[in-house]
Order: sequence, then structure tokens, then C-alpha cells
Amino acid sequence: MSITADIVLFFAAGLFLYAVVLISFYIIIAISSIGATRRYLHKNEYTDYRLLASSPYAPSVSILAPAYNEGPNIVENVRSLLSLYYNHLELVVINDGSKDDSLQRLIDAYGLEKVDFFVNSRIPTKEVRGVYKTRHPAYRKLVVVDKVNGGKADALNVGINIASHDYIVCIDADCILEQDAILKMMKPFLEEDKGRKVIASGGVIRIANSCLVKDGRITRVSLPDNYWARMQALEYIRAFLLGRMAWAHLNGLLLISGAFGAFDKEIAIRCGGYKHNTVGEDMELVVRMRGFMHEMGLPYKVTYIPDPLCWTEAPENTRVLGRQRNRWTRGTIETMQFHRILFLNPRYDTLGVLSYPYWLFFEMLAPAIEFAGLIFFCILASLGLINWQMFIAFLLFIICFGYLNSIFAIYIEVATYNQYRRRKEVTKLVLAALSEPFIFHPFVVWSAIRGYVDYFRKSRSWGEMTRKGFQTANTPTATGNQGL
Repeated sequence: MSITADIVLFFAAGLFLYAVVLISFYIIIAISSIGATRRYLHKNEYTDYRLLASSPYAPSVSILAPAYNEGPNIVENVRSLLSLYYNHLELVVINDGSKDDSLQRLIDAYGLEKVDFFVNSRIPTKEVRGVYKTRHPAYRKLVVVDKVNGGKADALNVGINIASHDYIVCIDADCILEQDAILKMMKPFLEEDKGRKVIASGGVIRIANSCLVKDGRITRVSLPDNYWARMQALEYIRAFLLGRMAWAHLNGLLLISGAFGAFDKEIAIRCGGYKHNTVGEDMELVVRMRGFMHEMGLPYKVTYIPDPLCWTEAPENTRVLGRQRNRWTRGTIETMQFHRILFLNPRYDTLGVLSYPYWLFFEMLAPAIEFAGLIFFCILASLGLINWQMFIAFLLFIICFGYLNSIFAIYIEVATYNQYRRRKEVTKLVLAALSEPFIFHPFVVWSAIRGYVDYFRKSRSWGEMTRKGFQTANTPTATGNQGL
């Protein structure tokens, strides 16, 4: 019995230590995010973006928008992107062999014609079937590419090959950007921080479900009515305003969301573009670019913009949400596996000794450790080896800490950008936080475990992401339980 007791004590001590370290990281991240956000807001008070918008010396930008079966939203989203405030701008929409009428809708809406176009294929890709432009002067910035289906990474690589400008902004075709999004995203590329070259920059992603869209713009921000979308709104606030802001401040950011990220095009090309053999191509490219800069001995920085710049449609049912989280888990595992040389490697500074270990232990392995802990608890309970008084106290502490972390994130949101201005909506966010440990979080963990299983089965499936479409001012609210 003593051997069993020793095993129980060993596992319990390990789980306790893991929880203590994780909570410590959360506290440090929260404190760091406060200072970083305050500095950003103070610095932004003295920035006149109108000068950058009209300046002939502003960096030239190509927006890359891969599209696969985006028919319900494609015309609205392209209209939104074409209306962005920026001088040197090009919009490249890549139709990745869609099976729906995405391409035809674009042709009809913008008067597109197939043109002769030389593609400088510095990155190998699937076949380009045609390049379309329009003679309409209002849409002169628009380039539409039709290609054989090859996945998001391949579509983005085609966009990089075709892009004619110095910087690329990669977005999802279902996203709606704020009018000044490119201005704010490009500002860090103009600022040298102690000689460090900015190679990539990310921005905040917000949930557009239940928001009102008119002429490609968000005209009314509303908290999602759907429970699953509302939980993701809370999750995104916590992740973007706290987590990524803090990691960017430490220059340890590993992930820029594929929904909205800016990159130095030449560095991206020298790194080989997006990888095809991963479903986490956005994270993998950032890590590879960072590793490349270290290996070349070049000082660099990956920045992050806390302004709410991009709005996207989130899954509204467990089937689609589960596919998304399954894919995110597999993408994280693949990136960690591809770049395992970074682990605790002082040659890579913060990237190797802090960022990579954190993502390995507290992002990639967290669902597996939590699931193993649940199984371990069930075994101990069946053997009558649980100290229930200590267990309940520890469980309450963990749940309360999670609540405090969410409430703190909501407070930061209200004190800064305050997108949900009605008291009723803030109350709903707080109530959503109360249900998270019992409904949303267990589902996310289970989806991640399925992601582990699919990874070891060598599944490369992206999973079909059905969309409902945005609620527009000219159409009634769409019905049905679908999502991104």
C-alpha cells in the first residue's frame, strides 16, 4: 500500500507544481499586459494616421485573401477591403478551387475579366488557372486569382508570388477589417526599435456574430446571441488583450492569427513561404521566420496591435467548433515538432528559453495533462484515496482563479476599447465566464484530445467550415445553427 501511496503522492505533487507554475505565468502575463497596453495607448495619442494614409512614402501593402467556398460573404468582404484607408494598397483574392459560386459572384459584382499575367513563382505552388482584373477605376486595386485547390497555405503562397508590394497582410476572406486597420498594422514597420527589424505584426480578432454589417463595415457591435460564439468572444478578449499583448512586449510572440497578420514579404519568401504539411501554417511561419532571423544574426521584432482591427464569424455549433479546435491542436503539435531544436536552446534567446517551453508545456500539452489528471482522479476516487476536503479546496481555488482572470480581461476591455458598451452585454460576458469551467472548457479540452488522436493517426484533414454569413442592414438575420 505504501508503494501505491508514493505513486499517488508523486502524481499529485506533479499536478500541483504544474498548476502553480501555470498560474504564476498567468499572473505575470496579466501584469505585463497592463503596462504594455498603457504604453501603446499613450504612444498612440500622438499619432496622426491621416498623414500616413496619404503619404507617398508609406510602405506598399498587398492584402492576400484566400477564399474557398466563401460565396455567402465574398462580395461583401471584398467591398470592405477595397474601402480601407490606405494609399499604396493592392488586394489579391485567391480563389482556391472553390466548389461553390465564389468566383462567379466576384466576376459579376466587379466586372472582372481574365488577363495575361506573369507569375514569378519564387515559391512552388499548385497551378494558377487564371488572373482576373477589372477596367472599373473604382476597383483598380483588385486582383482575383483562380487556382487549383491546394489548401490555405498553397493559396497564400500563390498570393505572395503575385503580390507586387513590399509587405503582405494575410487575412481570411470571411473577415471584415476596420477602415484604419492597415494604417495601424503598418505603423510598427516604420518604427525602428533599437535597430530591430519588424518582420511580422498581428492584430486583435473580434467576433462578428450578431453584429450588423452595412457596405462591408461593422455598423453596430453586439455581443453574440449564440452561446458558443459568446464564449469565443470572451476567450478572444482574454487571449488577445492579455496573452498576446504580454508576449509581444517580451518579444516572445509565437503566433499571429491567420485571420489577420502582416509580414515582411522578402523575409517570408527567403524562409520558403507557408508550409503545406501542417494545418497550423500561420504559427509555423512565424516561428520559422523568427528562427531564420536568429540564424542570420539579425536583430528583429514581432509586434502586436491591441486595437480591435478585424472581425470574423465564429462557429455557432459544437460540430464546427470541434473541428476548428481539433485543427488548432494538430497545428500546434506540428509546429512544436518541426522546430524542436528551439527547446531550451540559448542560441535563440527568448524564443528558445521562454516562448517555446511555454507553448510546449502550457499550450500544447495542457489538454493532455488535464485529461490525464481527470483519469487519475477517477482511479483514486474508485480506490478511496481522495482527501476530499483538500480536493474541494484546491478545485474551488482553480475555478475562482479562472473567474478572476476572465473578469480581469473583461475589465481591461471595458477600460480600453469598450466594444460592448451596453451594461447588459458586459453582464452577459461575466455570466459566460461563470459557465465556462463546466460547459465550454471541457468541450475545448475534449476537442483537443481528439486533435491528438488525429495527429497520431496522421490526419491532414482541414475540416469543412460552414458559414452562415453576416447580418447585413439590407437583409434579415439568417437562421440556422451554422458557423465558421
